[in-house]
Amino acid sequence: MCFSASKPFEKLSSILIRAPVLMCLSKSWRKIKNMVHWSPFVMSFKKRYPWIQLAGHAGSFQAAANGQILKKHCECEQRSLDLLMTDVLKPYVPTYYGDVMKDGERYNQMEDLLSDFDSPCVMDCKMGVRTYLEEELTKARKKPSLRKDMYQKMIEVDPEAPTEEETLQRAVTKPRYMQWRETISSTATLGFRIEGIKKEDGTVNRDFKKTKTKAQVIVAFREFIKGNRKILESYLDRLKDIRSTLEKSPFFETHEVIGSSLLFVHDRNEKAKVWMIDFGKTTPLPGGQVLNHRVSWEEGNREDGYLFGLDNLIDILTEMSLREDLV
Repeated sequence: MCFSASKPFEKLSSILIRAPVLMCLSKSWRKIKNMVHWSPFVMSFKKRYPWIQLAGHAGSFQAAANGQILKKHCECEQRSLDLLMTDVLKPYVPTYYGDVMKDGERYNQMEDLLSDFDSPCVMDCKMGVRTYLEEELTKARKKPSLRKDMYQKMIEVDPEAPTEEETLQRAVTKPRYMQWRETISSTATLGFRIEGIKKEDGTVNRDFKKTKTKAQVIVAFREFIKGNRKILESYLDRLKDIRSTLEKSPFFETHEVIGSSLLFVHDRNEKAKVWMIDFGKTTPLPGGQVLNHRVSWEEGNREDGYLFGLDNLIDILTEMSLREDLV
């Protein structure tokens, strides 16, 4: 009886002795989890992809090994990247490694453009005189439903933008919003617009919706490079190389390039480069058709104004480089 009676006591004692240990282990595990979550690797991964946020792609990317990233699969972008790997533009776009499956989802695997930079500063410039495809405009016109959300976006930028009728309806159609959106920034006037800037300290500025004039663009670039002439000249040389390559690229000549960006990256070591990114709306032209990329867009001609924008961008940076004081 004494022996059997001691069993529950021994079991209880064991539990009481182990309880603090388990609690301690639990606390230690929470601490370890916290350390892992905030480890330098995780933090560097988060810092390494600021352009995702700038370009509005949050949630579209996954980490990959060996200086690569995974971007959610897009058939149009995959087709473009495949072709670009055999085009003269290859040195100016992310290297493409094919598509892969991860956690049941399909991704395009490509080069991480920021991996070799130390705390990079990043700027995303959306190129062209429009950021929507002609077919998007046509499709939106077929079903011109009133959009309260787009009206709200419009008045947040410019309360005076809606017409009297739109104000009464408190809504605008998608075609109206799409075309208005391009007119408030430098997209329509200069053929490019600044989407966002991420500074070395990690702060992000996306407040460029109304950056429209050449003078305003110069102010933004001056702040971005912090008056560093070497970085400015590196950017300028790279842009000139991209332009000369675009002008002889079979891919570029036969594609409507919409919604694509130039990604500017530099760091504290004065390393600076520019790449062409985002080809989700880059579409091939009908057989035999080619684009000039400088001709004004008229609905139906599919001209995108990419080279018009690049010319203006190069002119602006050239003007900056000729000034004695960049600050």
